Amino acid sequence: MKANKEIRSCIFINGLKNWQVAECVGISDSRFSVWLRTELSDDRKARVEKAISELLSERK
Repeated sequence: MKANKEIRSCIFINGLKNWQVAECVGISDSRFSVWLRTELSDDRKARVEKAISELLSERK
């Protein structure tokens, strides 16, 4: 099973791209891919969830 399944699903279901989330978090898309390989720390998970929320609110 892949790590961070909830985050991956949330990005996919909402039609976002990993590079968009990475840009919003303030890291490169390759670094974000590295982050997703193992379970995110609470701090990183919060940063990613906040970025997803911001991207979704920009759509409205």
